[in-house]
Amino acid sequence: MAKSVHDDVLDAALDYVANNGDIIYICSAEPTTLTEATTTYALADIPSLTSGDYTGPANGDSSGRKIAVNQQTGVTIDTTGTATHVAIVDAATALLYVTTCTSQALTSGNTLTMNAWDIEIADPT
Repeated sequence: MAKSVHDDVLDAALDYVANNGDIIYICSAEPTTLTEATTTYALADIPSLTSGDYTGPANGDSSGRKIAVNQQTGVTIDTTGTATHVAIVDAATALLYVTTCTSQALTSGNTLTMNAWDIEIADPT
């Protein structure tokens, strides 16, 4: 039996992240709760994101749909540690999305550039 999903369904999920993901945290471990993302593992944050900090939805690279999280520059590092994860949160309510990043040592007081990256939801198989 074949499986399918309309692009509007995937776009709704991606739009939810773009419309509600208002802070990105660079973390030293995988957060599983809002508190872990914002406090326990937080090394740096990018506050005050808007839907303009995301591009898409558009066709995914291999299937499905994606949004791009646009590049952010001049991000102040608050805590020294090794970045391993990125978390997008709705500051008022929820941890929305967590992914890995290239492991990188960060030093408090310095700045970083977060390159653009994609959130992609594949078509069902």
